[in-house]
Amino acid sequence: MEQKEYEPATGEEVTVKRKRNKRDGYFDYSLLFVWIFIMLLGYVLLYSASSYTALNKYNDSAYFLKKQIQATAFGVAVMIPVILLDYRLLKKYKTFIYCFSLFTVLLILTPLGKEANGAKRWINLKLVQFQPAEIVKIGVIIMTAAILSKCGQQAIKKGKLCWQIYSITLLGAGLVYVLTSNLSSAIIIAGIGAVMIIVAGAGKWFTGTISVGLVGGIIGLYILRNMPQLASLSFRFERIAVWKNPENFLQGRGKGFQPLQGLYAIGSGGIFGKGLGNSAQKLGFVPEANNDMIFSIICEELGIFGAICIILLFVFMIRRMRVIASNAPDMFGSMIVVGVLAHISIQVVLNIAVVTTLIPNTGVSLPFISYGGTSLMFLIIEMGMVLSVSRRIKRIR
Repeated sequence: MEQKEYEPATGEEVTVKRKRNKRDGYFDYSLLFVWIFIMLLGYVLLYSASSYTALNKYNDSAYFLKKQIQATAFGVAVMIPVILLDYRLLKKYKTFIYCFSLFTVLLILTPLGKEANGAKRWINLKLVQFQPAEIVKIGVIIMTAAILSKCGQQAIKKGKLCWQIYSITLLGAGLVYVLTSNLSSAIIIAGIGAVMIIVAGAGKWFTGTISVGLVGGIIGLYILRNMPQLASLSFRFERIAVWKNPENFLQGRGKGFQPLQGLYAIGSGGIFGKGLGNSAQKLGFVPEANNDMIFSIICEELGIFGAICIILLFVFMIRRMRVIASNAPDMFGSMIVVGVLAHISIQVVLNIAVVTTLIPNTGVSLPFISYGGTSLMFLIIEMGMVLSVSRRIKRIR
C-alpha cells in the first residue's frame, strides 16, 4: 500500500510503501526450545539415575541413556515430517488411525504379544517392540478431535452427544484395560477424552458427572485405604493396602519396598539436594529408579528446589500448548493440542502423585525424562502434531 508522507527534515512530500495487516506464518519456538531443554535435561538425569544399574546389569553405565537416545532418534524421524505436513490430513484418515490403534491392542492376543512383569502389554515385531496403549492415546486424540470439530460447539453442549463422543474414548480405554491389565494407561486415555470434551464446551451434565466421578473416586480411594482387609480380594486392593502401610510389605523386598525407598530418597534430598550424581538410593535401593521412580532420585540429588524447577518447566510447556490451542486455525487443530496437553499433564501429575505416595502405585512414567522407548517415541510424535498446528497459525502485523 502506497502512502504520502512528509520528510521531517526537508518538509518534502515522499511516497512510501507500507504493508498493513500482513499475515505472517507462526511457529512456536518457545515450545520447541523448552521441549529440547527438557529432553537434554532428561538425558542427564536419566544417566545419573541409571548408571549404577546399567553398569551392574549390562556392564555399560550408559546403556539406558543410549537406548533413550535411540528412541529419541526414531521419534524425531517421524516428528519432522509430522511438523511439515498439514495436520488437517490427520482428520481425513481419522477412522483408519483410530481403528488401527485398536487393532494393535488385539495383537496382544496373538503370538506377537510379549509378557513382561506378569502382564502382556507389548507387541514384539522382532526389529521393534512397543506398547499398543501408546498408539491408542494418539488414535483417541485424533478421532475425538475430528468428531468434536465436526459437531461444533453448540451441539457439544448437549449432554447426550457428549456421552456418544466419549464412547470412543471409553472403547479405547476399556480395550486397553481388559486385554493388557494396564489400569494406568486406561485412566490416562479416559482422562484425555474427558478433558477434550469439557474444553470443547461440554454441557453441565457431562462436566458435572465427570467431576463427581473424579471426586468420588478420590474419596473412595482414601476410604479403601482404611480397609486393608480387602487386600485379599484382588491385587488392586492389595496396592491400596501397600499404599497405606508399605512397612508391612517389606519382606523379601516386597511391594512396600519401592514406595518407602522413594520416600527416603525424597526426604534425604532436603531443599537443595545432595548434588547431581550423588544419590545413594539409586544404588540398588529404589526399584525402577530410571523409570517410574526417577522423580524420587531427582528430589534426592537436586532437592525440592530442583524438583520444583522441573515442574515449572512442564508448566511452561503446558502454557505454550494452551496458547497454541487458543490460536489454532480451526477447532480440529485446537482439540489436537488440548489432547496432547491433557496427556502430558495427567501423566506428570500421576507420576509425581505416585512417587510422593499421594495415590497407590500405578506405574506411570515421567514424560520425556523417565526411561521408556515406546512412551518417549509417541510423546515426541504428539509434540510434532502440536508444532504442526502452531506452524499453521497466522499472525497479523
